Amino acid sequence: MSKDILGGVLITLLYNMIFSSPIFLFLFLPCFLLIYYISPRKTKNLIILLFSLLFYTWGEKHLVALILFSSIVDYICGIVIQDYNRKLGLSISIVSNLSILFVFKYLNFTIENLLLLEEIFKINVEQLKSIKHIALPIGISFYTFQTLSYSIDVYRGKIKASRNFIDFATYVCMFPQLVAGPIVRYADINKELNSRTIGLNDISIGIERFIIGLGKKVIIADTFAFVADEIFALPNYSLNSPVAWLGILSYSFQIFYDFSGYSDMAIGLGRMMGFRFLENFNYPYISKSIREFWRRWHISLSLWFRDYLYISLGGNRKGTNRTYINLAIVFIVTGVWHGANWTFIIWGLFHGLFLIIERMGFDKVLMRSWKPVQHIYALLVIVIGWVFFRSTSLDNAIHYLTTLFNFSGQEIVRLDRFINYETAIVFVFAIINIAPNLGIYYTKLKAGNQLKQLLYYIILLTIFIVSIIYVSASSYSPFIYYRF
Repeated sequence: MSKDILGGVLITLLYNMIFSSPIFLFLFLPCFLLIYYISPRKTKNLIILLFSLLFYTWGEKHLVALILFSSIVDYICGIVIQDYNRKLGLSISIVSNLSILFVFKYLNFTIENLLLLEEIFKINVEQLKSIKHIALPIGISFYTFQTLSYSIDVYRGKIKASRNFIDFATYVCMFPQLVAGPIVRYADINKELNSRTIGLNDISIGIERFIIGLGKKVIIADTFAFVADEIFALPNYSLNSPVAWLGILSYSFQIFYDFSGYSDMAIGLGRMMGFRFLENFNYPYISKSIREFWRRWHISLSLWFRDYLYISLGGNRKGTNRTYINLAIVFIVTGVWHGANWTFIIWGLFHGLFLIIERMGFDKVLMRSWKPVQHIYALLVIVIGWVFFRSTSLDNAIHYLTTLFNFSGQEIVRLDRFINYETAIVFVFAIINIAPNLGIYYTKLKAGNQLKQLLYYIILLTIFIVSIIYVSASSYSPFIYYRF
């Protein structure tokens, strides 16, 4: 394990109470649920808020003030929009949220590029070097988008402004989806914030969903994380095509099972609390086009950009050329949203380019093609895109892509260095679970007779036990989307 990876592990263990950590599973969550279930209905939102602030403070310490500030500003802006001045309230909300996002997420990136311009064009920006590196608060992109959607929806008249700060702050700070989504809109849980019932069926479904997400994360995603991280950490001269393909396929599995596993856990936790969060993934790797992929991948983000950016730009209502421009803008912003690095911007443009190509008529060619060809096309674009997403620089990404397709390269590192029996078994399960067949089988078991139901719960218990074994045995369990 490289020093960078080891450092990341230690930071994760010491500062972030992630869902797959023992302290969350065996201390924070049981204490929260016990107090939450025995507390009176009127105080449940306050309990959620206090525990959410504790959850966030555990990892971010003083930066918890940032999310509280954002909550206060947008709570006031909602009232200003509804009762006083619509444009003023919305402007303050947009400017404050985007300013916070820029300073804490993009200022360092901006300074780095300005300093690069200084070297190229001999521009004097010496004073910028004195600006200290600003730490990135976990989940800042998620909660700023949530509060922005609230202000915009109040402005559009889709929802009424909240008059209860505790309820609103609970919506913004709710720990299940606070740091890595899904992006929950106020309109989706407004009624549940004010009044919700929690039955045994909700708790049961929530626990089942949480266990499935935990299994995805610690059994599958973390196994692939070791493989992907080791391969991407190899020096350029020792990388060859088979190893490069193993690395990017491992990362493709890792990012899907990592993020969808987190979303499953968030949805499960929400259900235990009486909230029904919308789905965030729908088997994206079975897509037959990039357009379909974005209807299945990170659904809450795709819908956010569609409703609040793409449609605001004019969508497809202003002619073909303008539609292409709007799509390009949306996917540049999508790339920027994911990270302050040129690799993310190129990744966004890469997906936007293929969406535009499909809209120009290639989608009709795809529809007439053999279905396996459609799947291969989509997967190839997705996997190549992940090279930019995972690489730390454009130079590294270009070299990695070149190696992928350099089949005549010398074999310096062998595949069996990264693959063992455990990895091979996980590979099989990962491939099986990217399609809905196994999920449908589980559903049929649960809805079947007593014997089938018993088998279903034995499988679920096995997933939980194996997950706990993995949690106990491994100290390396970072969530990829925490950094967004």
